Amino acid sequence: MQSTTTHPIRWTIADLAIFEGDRVNRYEIIDGELFVTRAPDWKHQVVCINVGTVLKLWSDQSGLGQAAVNPGIVFSESDNVIPDVVWASNERLKCLLDEAGHLTAAPELVVEVLSPGKTNERRDKEAKLKLYSVQGVHEYWIVNLKEQTVEVYRRENAVLKLVATLYSQDELTSPILPGFSCMVSKFF
Repeated sequence: MQSTTTHPIRWTIADLAIFEGDRVNRYEIIDGELFVTRAPDWKHQVVCINVGTVLKLWSDQSGLGQAAVNPGIVFSESDNVIPDVVWASNERLKCLLDEAGHLTAAPELVVEVLSPGKTNERRDKEAKLKLYSVQGVHEYWIVNLKEQTVEVYRRENAVLKLVATLYSQDELTSPILPGFSCMVSKFF
């Protein structure tokens, strides 16, 4: 009797070329696994803009860094994602960008707005949490539009750990953003 071993397909950034021209779906690869999602809906995008705007206004005032909405991050050939919002300090940003201006390493802060569905939730709360932890993100916010909450994960002993779940009436602050404070309700 012959034994057959199957190996799961490991996707790389080069494989994404087959999807060029698809403007309906979003493609991300985490540890060689391909995640395909529809483009986020209107409310999702509004929350992304709100989070990005709050971070940009604080950044402009403090002069400490920059925020971006939907930047791609290519960590490796088999790990590349499109977070909803990121923030990087000016010092770190110099080291994060390749010659073409693309992010190739972890910014200090990554924000994901949950999309509906168990698969999307698993991607953001498990696969991306693990990836961002391994890659050195200092803080990770998971924004839940439906519940109007923000889960805050911070780096402790080289791992991102949940430190708070904030609700609409709560104030969000961060040790990586000196002087930053925002009511969670402003995101929604």
